[in-house]
Amino acid sequence: MIEVLVVDDDFRVAEINAAYVARVPGFHVVAKAHNAAQALAMLERGGIDLVLLDHYLPDETGLSLVRRIRQQGHLTDVIMVTAARDIATVQTAMRYGALQYLVKPFAFPALRVKLEAYAQLRRTLDDAEEAGQDQVDRIFGTLRTAATAAPLPKGHSAPTAELIRQVLSAAACPLSAHEVAERSGLSRSTAQRYLKRLEESGRLSLTLRYGETGRPEHRYAWAAR
Repeated sequence: MIEVLVVDDDFRVAEINAAYVARVPGFHVVAKAHNAAQALAMLERGGIDLVLLDHYLPDETGLSLVRRIRQQGHLTDVIMVTAARDIATVQTAMRYGALQYLVKPFAFPALRVKLEAYAQLRRTLDDAEEAGQDQVDRIFGTLRTAATAAPLPKGHSAPTAELIRQVLSAAACPLSAHEVAERSGLSRSTAQRYLKRLEESGRLSLTLRYGETGRPEHRYAWAAR
């Protein structure tokens, strides 16, 4: 059983996320914390495999907490679950060792996919004593595959979603729908439709670029790259 600590300053959101976790076989919510101090105290007790961590906490940020978790030697894994969409936060979370990044709001399937991928990663690591390159590639690819594994609505295809993932993952900065369309060879309307769906499911991060006049431009980045 994978023991999970849910950390969110909003009591209602923490309850919802805990209920989502409980619906995924093999996962058990040990406790819920509503600030960084509570989370650290619970980690000190041991027995926690995974932390679902919000960024906006009342006493410090989630990123600061991840850094303290590592500095104190806790080996628990972290999945960021937050409304923070800016690329700097996403990149810092990755550098601090967060395994996944799920953008609020999201539905149960988006979290389920990430939890199932995490469980698969643990099984892969538990079964291996020594890894060749193929095994290493499978280990590192487990969580990336999860990014496009969630069910798509009718009229959407997994290969097209994967194409958009590849385009965004290869980009050095967030792209507009027009740029995604150009690089993928898709029509702009198709690119916009997929980008909207992927952003709603938490697989993309969305930022706005404001010009001198007119509406802000929507720019997209792959949240789990």
